[in-house]
Amino acid sequence: MPAPKVGFVSLGCPKALVDSERILTQLKLDGYEVSPSYTDAEVVVVNTCGFLDSAKQESLDAIGEAMAENGRVIVTGCMGGDEQAILDVHPDVLAVSGPHQYEAVVSAVHQHVPPLPEHKLEHNPHTDLVPPQGVKLTPRHYAYLKISEGCNHACTFCIIPDLRGKLVSRPVGDVLDEAERLVKSGVKELLVISQDTSAYGVDIKYRTGFWQGRPVKSRMLDLCETLGELGVWVRLHYVYPYPHVDNVIPLMAEGKILPYLDIPFQHSSPTVLKAMKRPAHQEKTLDRIHAWRRTCPDLTLRSTFIAGFPGETDADFEHLLDWLKEAQLDRVGCFKYETVEGARANALPNAVPEALKQERWERLMETQQLISATRLQSKVGRTLEVIVDEVCIDEEEHGAVARSQGDAPEIDGNVFIDLSGDLSRMTENLQQVQCGDVVQVCIGDADDYDLYGHLEF
Repeated sequence: MPAPKVGFVSLGCPKALVDSERILTQLKLDGYEVSPSYTDAEVVVVNTCGFLDSAKQESLDAIGEAMAENGRVIVTGCMGGDEQAILDVHPDVLAVSGPHQYEAVVSAVHQHVPPLPEHKLEHNPHTDLVPPQGVKLTPRHYAYLKISEGCNHACTFCIIPDLRGKLVSRPVGDVLDEAERLVKSGVKELLVISQDTSAYGVDIKYRTGFWQGRPVKSRMLDLCETLGELGVWVRLHYVYPYPHVDNVIPLMAEGKILPYLDIPFQHSSPTVLKAMKRPAHQEKTLDRIHAWRRTCPDLTLRSTFIAGFPGETDADFEHLLDWLKEAQLDRVGCFKYETVEGARANALPNAVPEALKQERWERLMETQQLISATRLQSKVGRTLEVIVDEVCIDEEEHGAVARSQGDAPEIDGNVFIDLSGDLSRMTENLQQVQCGDVVQVCIGDADDYDLYGHLEF
């Protein structure tokens, strides 16, 4: 008999994507095939997002589409923690489970579409956390490496601790084993993710683990030092600006990990940060940023901010714009404040009108656009190391899409490489540029978000 087929819809952030990869890996090992369409699937799993109300609506819409197209749907993920909200809209779903409840999802699939023993793959789940045949939802040359789950912070606008629980750090040996397997499988870039990467190991008191017979402490610096030995790009996401982050910057200056930090500052005004209950809000972040750049001039900083948080005054917002002009961040995303069911910020007074939120969002993005464009212009004339995501050679287009060390996939800009020329030059270009290759590119131009160049021979 043919292997049973499962459809899969994955929504939300990279951390949820890693959850999807783990579920799909186990289903694959249990003998299931992944169907690319609703019609061929015997059941559909929807991995939901529940961080914002708009994300919850997107999840409900995705469940509805799967129900309409297939009719047999299993729901999991962050929104799955609110089972009743899902059942109120879609009472006929087969099962609902919360975030990182992998066993519950797989069990539900087994119950409604029993596996066939002849298709089961050999695997010891106690020794192989991520087996070589693990399913990845990213391109072959990069992968997300999740080092912990949950969060200890109590930000008033966020319900992640309610959805995913308190911080639980993975054993450092397990993280490094997974990273090594990914590199051996062809991964050229590891994107380190968690809810708070800089808090890694706090919950286990930075316990010493072992990797390849040597001791490694379960803390951010030691993890980064060891990952830096694998010979691939290592990119840090979701880092809070604690003082100990200073110790990681020299690793970036030495080329051991990428000179890139993704730090969710969210705001600059002390009043707003206090209302948000943001961790490390008392730190002198501008002084820290300037010190980081003195140590590592090529450091790329990306961040996210919230415009229109309850109680945000005109003065608070002007403080944020002035802060951005001094910080000179390379990449910035901004969200208009949105209420989230269960968040404590909902009870805060002095809500900002929607029209004013929109106006502030536009002003912030206009301010940052000028900053980003200026910083990208400073790269024109330089030769940068880039990783190739896509190559396109046809009758009309001869080029490649890549990313510099300052560009994370999906959220930052691109480096567009011109591969045109006479036949011999194009042949030479094709020999040097394949998807996943790390190559040198001479930057000839830049716009507000992207860079343009040609191969450096």
